[in-house]
Amino acid sequence: MRWEQVYLAGTGVWLADRADTAAAVAAGAYDAGEHAVNRIRSVSSAAAEGPDDLSAPEMAVRAARTALHRSGRAAERVTTVFHSYLWFQGAELWPAASYVAQHAVGPAVPAFDLLQQCNAGLAGLELAARHLRAAESADRPEAVLLTTGDRFAPPAFDRWRAERGMVYGDGGTALVLSTSPQGATGRLLATATRVDNSLEGLARGTGFRTGPDEESRPVDLGARTEEYFRAQRNMRAATLRTAEVAAESIRAALADADTSMEGIARVVLNATGHQRLTWQLEKQLGVEEKLSNWDFCREVGHLGAGDHFAGLNELLETGEVEPGDRVLLVGGGTGYSCTSAVVEITGTSDGWA
Repeated sequence: MRWEQVYLAGTGVWLADRADTAAAVAAGAYDAGEHAVNRIRSVSSAAAEGPDDLSAPEMAVRAARTALHRSGRAAERVTTVFHSYLWFQGAELWPAASYVAQHAVGPAVPAFDLLQQCNAGLAGLELAARHLRAAESADRPEAVLLTTGDRFAPPAFDRWRAERGMVYGDGGTALVLSTSPQGATGRLLATATRVDNSLEGLARGTGFRTGPDEESRPVDLGARTEEYFRAQRNMRAATLRTAEVAAESIRAALADADTSMEGIARVVLNATGHQRLTWQLEKQLGVEEKLSNWDFCREVGHLGAGDHFAGLNELLETGEVEPGDRVLLVGGGTGYSCTSAVVEITGTSDGWA
């Protein structure tokens, strides 16, 4: 979908201290073979009773406050909050988005949890753009606050072994989307979401449980996928189909943005290990690694739904993009869904605190 007059007003990120992956291998926490293949150097890891001992929603609030400050938008201009995450938010049967909204923009702003796994951040970006266009008011520019937050804490979650090909990191991210170009650092040109719901079993396995139980902890996503493949006997077909869904999303976003891969200055992907990322860059996008944000990914790990906001924030903070550059963001989450977005940089991070 092509967008007009939808702007990126500000971004923010809060990350925990880094845990060294080589040290994790030496301690027996991280598989040496995975370490060699993934090439991840460190991961954002909050320590119990340490200075970064925050819940996931608290991390999101800190990122949100940074994004709002940088945007120059008053909290009163935020009409909606979308909060995304993968994992436990600190309490059962509780809408974390309400906490984020209360502590970032106030008690009267509608807030919603978005749970489309690793694709939720970019899917939320598309939903926010739709919301802004539907609620457009010429005399009152409006904004939507998008946040993500996850803390993958033991013993229920083992960040090092939950899934092959990646290591999970703790942190909060935020992005303010607005109908006003004032002070904006980017313009949203297009988004495209493609899905194949028949692939939901890749993350579920073959059955259901009545609730969380000790036998399913720590979470083993790889075991669920293997269970699904054994039952369906469709490993090759399912793998090809996920790639097709992503390719369809990428093609549609580029077409709606009236650009090609040659016109893309940088690419932001899910923060996976090097082997996965290289395959996507070479086989699916046909671009060199230097155009990706791999150097950042390998320092912080997979931030759940927040990889893309964090990656874009890093490009802006470090000055790796400049006005006129176009950035392609490519999501992907179990279910299976993929949202791609094309953003044109319109400003710099000069003056950001």
